[in-house]
Amino acid sequence: MTPRALVLTTALAAVLAACGHTPDGPGGPGGREIGPPGADARGPMGGGPQLFISPAGEPFRAPGDQPYPVAAWFAGADANHDGALSRDEFVADSLRFFAVVDVDHNGVIDGFEVSAYENRIAPEIVGGAAPGVMRRGPMGQGPGGGDGPPGGGRGPGGGGRSGGAMGNALQGASLYGLIAEPEPVMGADADFNRRITKDEATRAAKTRFALLDVDKDGVLKLAELPKTPAQLRLKGGKDRGPHGGRQRRR
Repeated sequence: MTPRALVLTTALAAVLAACGHTPDGPGGPGGREIGPPGADARGPMGGGPQLFISPAGEPFRAPGDQPYPVAAWFAGADANHDGALSRDEFVADSLRFFAVVDVDHNGVIDGFEVSAYENRIAPEIVGGAAPGVMRRGPMGQGPGGGDGPPGGGRGPGGGGRSGGAMGNALQGASLYGLIAEPEPVMGADADFNRRITKDEATRAAKTRFALLDVDKDGVLKLAELPKTPAQLRLKGGKDRGPHGGRQRRR
């Protein structure tokens, strides 16, 4: 192991230990359940805990009998706790996680830090395509919208290289996220040089917010967010809201 890799590994271990679970931390009620890395994320139907990956790539885990952890992410990102996520709050939350992955805090996520993210923080995203989970049409949605995540391919909004959806199978973070983006950290690499700057992360966050702000009212509401494919796989998932409660039929 090179000295550079050793320093990053040591620093990342400290970050993971500090962020593992903070009951009164920025994750809102219940805190952020970041680890343990590599935990089973199959949900109640698969016998393991649930997994949600935020648009910036941050994993949130919860036991199978708890609400789907998109609620924990939303509560933490909603800084003023008004029940609406503004673009500024969305970007700020993305940059907060950027700083977690940017272990040496030099303002750039490099190849070593990407590798550490993929193997230590969110190992589920490198596990290959999810069997039986299919894209629902253009932009990851069914004809006329659907409940699935918008986006698709490599970068925010779809397209590009590096682990996009192959055929019709969702891959990586696409299964657990609001946007069909297999690797959200690398998805912000606009110039394809395998280095993500803070400016690139900011632009990616703004693009992702625009994708999710379907009604263009400038805010995101938890109940309006699309369900992740993993959430839809849960028993009764198509009828359940982000908090786990059943939605009213119209």
